[in-house]
Amino acid sequence: MTPAVTARIAAFDAWADAQLELLRGNPAADFVFTNASHLGDFSVIWHIIGLARGLTGDERADQALALSALLGVESVAVNQGVKRLFRRTRPTETGDDRYTIRKPTTTSFPSGHASSAFAAASLLTSWGGRRTAPIWFTLAMVIGLSRAYVRIHHASDVVGGALVGIAFGALAIRITRRLVA
Repeated sequence: MTPAVTARIAAFDAWADAQLELLRGNPAADFVFTNASHLGDFSVIWHIIGLARGLTGDERADQALALSALLGVESVAVNQGVKRLFRRTRPTETGDDRYTIRKPTTTSFPSGHASSAFAAASLLTSWGGRRTAPIWFTLAMVIGLSRAYVRIHHASDVVGGALVGIAFGALAIRITRRLVA
């Protein structure tokens, strides 16, 4: 990466962190973003959503299994593949001291929380119709943003994770279209 590109990314990250700092310390924002960060750990929220949907019918039960399996594949691909290519350091080792979060064991780019969130949102939208897209993508944005909020990721890690997740979701939709209605 050229020094000019690196400088632009650093400037974006600094700007985004300054904007988030305006929210940090607000009890409502702290509650939403720290809990979103926890719910994004190991894609727990997406597995719960898949399970809840799966209880409503056989077709959705198949989708729930597919969602969990695909999120497992996505996690391995991002954490053992993509992150090893970039090896970007995190903005902090343990996140912002004001928030209690799980300490990640992988590098920073791309955000795995954002990647899995946007992959899940893509899949759930393809199975539930476009009317559900605002729900899934809003949740994905909150989970992704939560990682920059608690300072365990740079904002650009979140953007990169979202793009990786959307790409993975699009590929997964094509592959599973015949398997899961």
